Amino acid sequence: MKVNSKLKRFLITCLLLVGGYLLCGLFYVLFDQIFNGFVREWFERNYVYTEWVPLDDSWVEGYYTKSIVWVKVKKMLFQTMLALVVLIVLLVRLVSILYASRQVDKAVQAAGRMIEDYMRQTREASEVFPHEYAAISVPVVEIKAAMQRNEQMLREEASRKNDLIAYLAHDLKTPLTSVIGYLSLLEEAPDMPEQQKAKYVRITLDKALRLEKLINEFFDITRYNLQTISLEKETVNLSFMLEQMTDEFYPILSANGNTIRLEACPGGESVSVYADGEKLARVFNNILKNAVTYSYPDTEIYIGCRRVGDNVRILISNWGKTIPRHKLDAIFEKFFRLDDARATNTGGAGLGLAIAREIVTLHGGTITADSQDEVTTFQVELPL
Repeated sequence: MKVNSKLKRFLITCLLLVGGYLLCGLFYVLFDQIFNGFVREWFERNYVYTEWVPLDDSWVEGYYTKSIVWVKVKKMLFQTMLALVVLIVLLVRLVSILYASRQVDKAVQAAGRMIEDYMRQTREASEVFPHEYAAISVPVVEIKAAMQRNEQMLREEASRKNDLIAYLAHDLKTPLTSVIGYLSLLEEAPDMPEQQKAKYVRITLDKALRLEKLINEFFDITRYNLQTISLEKETVNLSFMLEQMTDEFYPILSANGNTIRLEACPGGESVSVYADGEKLARVFNNILKNAVTYSYPDTEIYIGCRRVGDNVRILISNWGKTIPRHKLDAIFEKFFRLDDARATNTGGAGLGLAIAREIVTLHGGTITADSQDEVTTFQVELPL
């Protein structure tokens, strides 16, 4: 390919030189023959020296001699050759640019066709891209691999979502059937003993609350897919927010004998961040719900807050079953649940931690999780 390209350029240069020579001849014929010797007259006027040579001392008789002024002719020829060289170089450059542009267009079109074929087919890159397209094939392979990973993640997410919806739809029947059954018993036996009636009412209420929780999970799924999270930032007292959430979780904690130990920043100083307070509260609420759900009874949940350079780091730890590494890596994915068994009451729609990660990311922060030796720790780092 390179040899053919050089040969074509050599032939083009030769053609330009021959064309220039013929063009000069054409100009000479044009001006000398058609315009009645214009070129000859111009040459004699500028480059020929005429001298009168007397035959005797009287200067009366004599003759004229003409001689070419070679200094001027050489200068003219040099200037003409220089102009021709410049013209030829410009023409060659123009032709080269046009030729290169055409070749680039062809190469781009060929690359486009190969990329399209590679993206549509399952063949290896080496089978589609020639050796000279190696620089293009490498990023294309990376792009295709990234697209395939994203498609796989979307398929897995859609599968988890569909499974979750199927589980929820199935689970709605159980508490609803119980509510209807116990309410029917209460209606059919108005003279039922008070103790038994109170028992049925309590069971009915528990089932109704369970039904409400399942319906709320459906709403969470719908809201997450239809709404885009946007931030309304203001100065938020992070220390006060954590203290307030600790108090709000007291009834839930006391049911299983759990407690919270809040460790503020060193020196007891208040920490403020520029953030969306409502969205940030949702982050810590989701993490604390997860900690309460999966904590062992009668254990302590630790909340720590400390400055790290220009950031603030919040740690939330709980004692509970160690999360396996393969699940820990997917814990922030949408619709992922640690507990796949719908017979238990643990876990929700699998959106809490996914929403938390999205909110933290929008704030320019990071959220990670670690679990070992029956201690699970969530770390949130936000810019001050």
